[in-house]
Amino acid sequence: MREQYRSQDFTEKDLAAGPMDQFARWFRQVAAGGMLHEPNAMVVSTATPAGRPSSRTVLLKHYDDRGFVFFTNYGSRKGRELTANPYASLLFPWHPLARQVIVTGSAARVGRDETVAYFRTRPHGSQLGAWASEQSSVVGSREELVGRYEELDARYPEGEKVPAPPQWGGFRVVPETVEFWQGRENRLHDRLRYVREGTGWRVERLCP
Repeated sequence: MREQYRSQDFTEKDLAAGPMDQFARWFRQVAAGGMLHEPNAMVVSTATPAGRPSSRTVLLKHYDDRGFVFFTNYGSRKGRELTANPYASLLFPWHPLARQVIVTGSAARVGRDETVAYFRTRPHGSQLGAWASEQSSVVGSREELVGRYEELDARYPEGEKVPAPPQWGGFRVVPETVEFWQGRENRLHDRLRYVREGTGWRVERLCP
């Protein structure tokens, strides 16, 4: 199975001054027109201190000049791994546009106020789900999980304020490199990578 990418040129002169501005530019293009279901879906890769990796798809919830933010249970596999080894890779696989964005950087927990503010925006059911699921832990059956949810639903009916779980919150990945990958014909893809240097960024082109 093979597809020939016939994308437009993507050269250094097309880049924004910084990677977050360039990401915002591409993200707006991807999000417009409904080309992708959940364009904010990204693959988050973490590793244990011994170097054993793991990956999963997570939704990006915020980005700005400080980095990329997602939320999770801190007791989940990714939460535990980031606590022990605070480095992560993010991959945005925007296949319909033959584009990828690959981020590497360090991860740190966001402030509790930021977590609570985001938690308040979640639908009621998602708030309860954050309490019901001890993410990544073994559960005996789906019935057990649903039972936990129903108990919480009785305790906090629709309209009742649900407190943010203490074991749940955000991580911000502060980028050290951000690569913008554009598929091109004959596998001569354009790969332009920003590399942090002090307070600024250096751009380099990678062979495909």
